[in-house]
Amino acid sequence: MYKGLVHAHSGLRWIILILLLAAIFNAFSKKKNGIWTAKDKKISLFAMVFTHVQLILGLVLYFMSDYVQFSDGFMKNPIYRFYSIEHITLMILAIIAITVGYSKSKRAASDIQKFKAVFTWYVIGLLLILAGIPWPMRIETAGWF
Repeated sequence: MYKGLVHAHSGLRWIILILLLAAIFNAFSKKKNGIWTAKDKKISLFAMVFTHVQLILGLVLYFMSDYVQFSDGFMKNPIYRFYSIEHITLMILAIIAITVGYSKSKRAASDIQKFKAVFTWYVIGLLLILAGIPWPMRIETAGWF
């Protein structure tokens, strides 16, 4: 079960990256004079929902993983430090940013403000996600999927 969850969590990241890029590109292309439609709302909603699903999978893995350690000296081990502290912190901050962006877009008075909120906060979330992903060239135990 653990290995299946790891693969699901790793594979879902690609869907999330595609959804975030789609939402960001959509918001950027319409933030000057676009009209907020149901399609725009769905793109940003799906990006947010998938990040929340990924968070749930990640939290399950966090409490099951052998890489999450809080024993003496775990901060000296880059793999334990990454998974125990850095990865979860960056991802939670990213999900908060994406959620804030979606919430601000719902409450914005004008369509331009909606697109600007999605664009700004989703870019922040995307950058945090990219910084927090265990890329294979950064973490020796990580894989592409």
